[in-house]
Formats: sequence, structure tokens, C-alpha cells
Amino acid sequence: MTLTVAQIDRETEQLVSEWLTLPEVAERLEITPARAKQLLKDHKLLGVRRGGGGPQVPAVFLHGKEVVKGLPGTITVLLDAGFDEVEALRWLFTPDDSLPGSPIEAIRAGRHTEVKRRAQALAF
Repeated sequence: MTLTVAQIDRETEQLVSEWLTLPEVAERLEITPARAKQLLKDHKLLGVRRGGGGPQVPAVFLHGKEVVKGLPGTITVLLDAGFDEVEALRWLFTPDDSLPGSPIEAIRAGRHTEVKRRAQALAF
């Protein structure tokens, strides 16, 4: 299975304040770059191309040496609902008045079950 990474649009790119390259993800998670690439293939993380470089991942997807709890399941639900990677990123980072900020902020605050339920509702 080859890794295909979508090119991000400018509007979605601006929703994310800090990006990490795959080597930076690997360093933060204390894993190999190959394992970081596998996390993208397995949709445990979302990565997109910005400019002409390789895949980049929003820094807020990591907490310490781990992927934020609840994020992989939410990504799976969004992709199963028909979102592509860029649409899923946009949804995760777009402020929602009924949450404390955006869905990714709610996930980081421990409300991943609620966010996942909202993502599941998008499929119906």
C-alpha cells in the first residue's frame, strides 16, 4: 500500500498554527520515520502536502510522546463518512460554537467520545 497524501488548500492550511514534518513526528514520538509514515498509512494521523515538500502533520495531533487519545478513532469515522484527508482536517480545526473551540481542541480536552459521536452523525 503506497502512501498518498493530499495537497492542502490555503484556507485549510491557515486553520493549523504549527506543522511537523514526518521526521519531526518521529522524533517527538520516539519512533522511526518509517513508523511515522505507517501512522499516516493507517490513518492514526492525518498528513497533507504543503508546498512542494513531504507530508506534514498538525503539531496538536501529538501530546508528549503519543498521538492524542481519541484522534485515530475520530479520523477513521470521518474517512468512513466520506471525508477526504483535507476535509477531515478542515472539520477537526473549524471552530464549533457548541464545543470549547474546534473538534480537535475538544478531543485534546478529553471530549473525544462526544466529538466522535458528532463525526458519526455526519455519515447519516
